[in-house]
Amino acid sequence: MASEAAGPWRAVLASALAVSALMLCGEAAGQVGSSKSQIYSCTLNGKRITRDRQIAECDQVEQRVMNSDGSINRIVPPTLTEEQVQERDACTREAEADRVGRREESRRDRSLMQTYPDEASHRKSREKSLDDSRTLVAKSKERIEVLLKDRKPLLEDAEFYVGKPVPLKLKLALDANDAGLAAQKQLIQTQEAEVNRINDRYDKQLARLRKFWTGTPPGSLYSSPPLSPGCTKSAAR
Repeated sequence: MASEAAGPWRAVLASALAVSALMLCGEAAGQVGSSKSQIYSCTLNGKRITRDRQIAECDQVEQRVMNSDGSINRIVPPTLTEEQVQERDACTREAEADRVGRREESRRDRSLMQTYPDEASHRKSREKSLDDSRTLVAKSKERIEVLLKDRKPLLEDAEFYVGKPVPLKLKLALDANDAGLAAQKQLIQTQEAEVNRINDRYDKQLARLRKFWTGTPPGSLYSSPPLSPGCTKSAAR
């Protein structure tokens, strides 16, 4: 009796399995049909080539994979040569360096504005930076006046020895005085150059700050270095 009762259930189970198998086969057939319906297309040396598989001779150019309805399924990019890979990587590095430079300049600009919120604070900083050099120049000039004063009696003594050997002590004193004058004059020249350098730096800062104070955004004055031939910022990114 149990065997007879199980008979109908076996028939139902077998039918269900058969339906499932047919559905799976249909899906697989649909996938195969879908893959076969895709068309690869490329343009090589002005000639259009189409095939039902990837086109080997078009590896160096872009290939379009089209659906059966003519829509684009995907685009296969060209395979780069080793030289092209190196060029692409070089462009990427240059573009990254450009982005880093832009960010760094923007950071410096914001820091500059925080340090000098107005022209008065900038002028005060300039004067403070110039104080040391001006003080050294003033001291050197004072020292020169003393050396010139000390030199006068030495020259008067040397007049007694015109056409004669100058005593060693007098000669050494004159040489030392000469060296002292030369050193102080050199120091003045050095500090005057430093004053010019400081003023030049502050002049450039002031010109930049005036733009920021009137609304120019920090970092917007950045000038990108020239890229290598064949590179563009958009392509390198």
